[in-house]
Amino acid sequence: MAAATENLRGQTGPALARWEADISAFEAADKTNPPPQGAVLFVGSSSIRLWKTLAADFPDHPVINRGFGGSQLIDSVTFADRIVLPCQPKMILLYAGDNDIAAKKTPSQVLTDFRLFAQKVHQKLPETRIGFIAIKPSLARWSLIEPIKEANRLVKVYCQENERLLFIDVFPLMLDADGQPRSDLLAADGLHLNRKGYELWMALIKPHLPKP
Repeated sequence: MAAATENLRGQTGPALARWEADISAFEAADKTNPPPQGAVLFVGSSSIRLWKTLAADFPDHPVINRGFGGSQLIDSVTFADRIVLPCQPKMILLYAGDNDIAAKKTPSQVLTDFRLFAQKVHQKLPETRIGFIAIKPSLARWSLIEPIKEANRLVKVYCQENERLLFIDVFPLMLDADGQPRSDLLAADGLHLNRKGYELWMALIKPHLPKP
């Protein structure tokens, strides 16, 4: 009971209702076209939702996109029972935390919620590997760079303690020679990725995927 309460920390009725249409759409699609078992599942916020070329970018693996834009880490925890666990993925790639920091959550809260996500997954799918894609640097959220760095550091240390967890550090290669966000990797809003940005992520993720 305590675990369930913790999973819903900060999730009021309106907050949960905000995502219901997205989550129900995933469930309806799964009924019509069941997702492949043993796939690589991508979940998280808009950087995942907007990655429309996942299947083409990872042709050697069955992939599932479970991104819902604007979501925070705790949302992926809350809805894992509905959009992650039923798919029984072989590996999960999670991108979240960006919106958490923007909402003034602390780096330690990001770590806590990632730990909750990992625990929830591994209770049901103990063999599934989880890769945390580092919170990216961006022009739009450059003022938040210090808590972003600290959140990444905390999650990286946690991942190093468990062989089923993996920290995929996209952060350094998204900075230019002056240590500023590379605008050539970002969309016009200065926050989301453009095609070149996704190609960089793809290159960094591929070596960590299970063998086809």
